Amino acid sequence: MFLLSMLLYVDRVCISSAKESIAADFKFTDTQMGWVLSIFALGYAIFQVPSGILADRYGPRIILTSVVSFWSIFTALTAAATGYISMLIYRFLFGLGEAGAYPGCARAVYSWIPMSERGLVQGAMFSGARFGAAFTLPLVAWMVGHLGWRWTFVIMGGIGVLWAVFWFFWFRDDPQTHPNLSEDERKLILTSRQQAVTGEAETPPLTAHRLFASRNVWLLMGQYFASNFTFFFCLTWLFPYLKNRYSLGMVEAGFYAALPPLAGALGNWAAGALIDVIYRRGKWTASRRWPAMFGFFLAMSGLLVSLQMETALGAIICLSIAVFGADMTLSPSWSVCIDIGRKHSGTVSGTMNMAGNLGSFVTALAFPYLVKWTGSHTAFFYVGAGLNFLAIVAWMLTRPDRKLEEY
Repeated sequence: MFLLSMLLYVDRVCISSAKESIAADFKFTDTQMGWVLSIFALGYAIFQVPSGILADRYGPRIILTSVVSFWSIFTALTAAATGYISMLIYRFLFGLGEAGAYPGCARAVYSWIPMSERGLVQGAMFSGARFGAAFTLPLVAWMVGHLGWRWTFVIMGGIGVLWAVFWFFWFRDDPQTHPNLSEDERKLILTSRQQAVTGEAETPPLTAHRLFASRNVWLLMGQYFASNFTFFFCLTWLFPYLKNRYSLGMVEAGFYAALPPLAGALGNWAAGALIDVIYRRGKWTASRRWPAMFGFFLAMSGLLVSLQMETALGAIICLSIAVFGADMTLSPSWSVCIDIGRKHSGTVSGTMNMAGNLGSFVTALAFPYLVKWTGSHTAFFYVGAGLNFLAIVAWMLTRPDRKLEEY
């Protein structure tokens, strides 16, 4: 799942590093590129809930194999785009395919991971996304310069197909059916995962009413919108923002832009470890709430202070702090989805991720439009800081120890 998470963002960030080459080939304006960047997030958002339902029903083995193969094909097909409309179609379908990745992973975590290890596992998995984003920014800038953007997308698509083949033959949906698992490890998992720890009865069918009547679900959706609004800036506009504002070269801007995702990876590890430490002290709710609230505080502060920086290095340090904080919120967010969703964790996490990626969709459009309307970059950063503050309030009200129908 770490490798899957890395692959998700390698394929996703390609478009940012190749932005100038694509825009030059097709004569795209910044607002047109904003739609190219954001249309992925729209497709990704709207298929979150359906993909979560499919993961719960058919299991992560089949679903992850299918969705990774699907999006890898459309990563490669991006190279076949002939203009604005075809580029929008390919990027939308690429986003549609990627939608099933994290809901499928959430369902796998519910079946495989002990409760006391869930935070670190989630942190490790999401850190793969940040390593993928960090390494891709300078690497793809180099590949685009030497191979062209079209061949770059073809190569990235081929790597995804290889992952899907491996996953299908290696993974099993439940530890009880995996042929290569030792009996000691199988016993440990079966006695310490959520089903055994909470002594839960058979989970009732999940209806739309049960899902959207839950206060927890709405709070999770709102705070995840804020988290993605902050981070998705790094995947879309950070590279051109740094390059243009500080007059950097392409590779130099790529290395600077790689630092916030690396900070995000550290934020995922830090929050994951902190969650498990607090949980083992018997504080289930605090183990999710405290790391997330502190993370949003850092995200808000980093965005605001970055506006005062006159150098690229100063700005990137502040934005790295912001992304470190934003990524501290991921492990607690997905852990709560699994806590309250149980056998329906794919659907619940997909619902939260849908709202979060509407935040991503808004980010890719908000940045160029706010600059166009106000003549300055500052409005975007103030909006992001305000959303992070509201997310802190949302976490103060979240209850991971309550079932869907109870809160």
